[in-house]
Amino acid sequence: MTLKFTRRTALAAAAALPLAATARSASSASSAGSKAPASHTRSFKLGSFTVTALLDSSRPVGDSKAIFGGGASDAEFAETSAQNFIPADQAQFFFTPTLVDTGKEKILFDTGLGQGGIQMALAEVGLTPQDIDVVVITHMHPDHIGGMTTDGAETFSKARYVTGRQEYDFWHAQDEGHRIGDLMAQKVTPFAEKLSFLEDSGTVASGINAMASFGHTPGHMGYMLESDGQQLMLTADLANHYVWSFAHPEWEVKFDMDKEAATTSRRKILDMLASTRTPMIGYHMPFPAAGFVETRGSGFRFVPVSYQMMG
Repeated sequence: MTLKFTRRTALAAAAALPLAATARSASSASSAGSKAPASHTRSFKLGSFTVTALLDSSRPVGDSKAIFGGGASDAEFAETSAQNFIPADQAQFFFTPTLVDTGKEKILFDTGLGQGGIQMALAEVGLTPQDIDVVVITHMHPDHIGGMTTDGAETFSKARYVTGRQEYDFWHAQDEGHRIGDLMAQKVTPFAEKLSFLEDSGTVASGINAMASFGHTPGHMGYMLESDGQQLMLTADLANHYVWSFAHPEWEVKFDMDKEAATTSRRKILDMLASTRTPMIGYHMPFPAAGFVETRGSGFRFVPVSYQMMG
């Protein structure tokens, strides 16, 4: 399978730690390249689909082992970090919703933190929130549903919404006062009449199907994209760090609600991606969040995209 990035897209130089390639801004493709490169978007072709990574936010976070190294010794965690040229005491968090333009609909996967980043990223590809036809919520954590509203109003007012039935039912059943349940009641429930639900293997649109990856949350979903024989998986929060969660999928992640189920999902799907050489976009991977998976020892390695995928 050959997957080509468009020449008009751009790489965020400041945020993309493992990448060094740049391309034109998607918003300037028709203006003879006179504008500066975009810093929050990168697009590529998947068959007849255009897939765009949208950087909503990025920030450093300390105490990495407590977040990503559950079950590892300090020495093991430090050794894996050193082998991959990253500090053991700090991580860089990335938050990357994905836009899929099927040619018929513009489908946004997750909405970011709700701090304006998603609007800025969309503007770089010449879009506004009102251009979005479908919003798919992979799970209900705050960094995925925060952008559903802006200043109390519906951000994507012309869109319909899709999420997993099991995920919605779990958070909807929480008592008042539960942080995530209350946030969902504020950000998602008011638009319930526009919301439809999926089970495992359910279809969002032709060529876009849900893939259960429970554990991070009770109904966490990834999505397989397929167009003209080419595939790419949106893995959402299946793996929350591009080194630690790949090299040691059994290391517990603080944010995973069911640690055992999360490990099982992580190993199963990463193995599938590695064996089929299917590219992925992970919500928390270093921007532009796209890459491949290879097996390495008893674990895996995330191989970020670079020039070989640019058209």
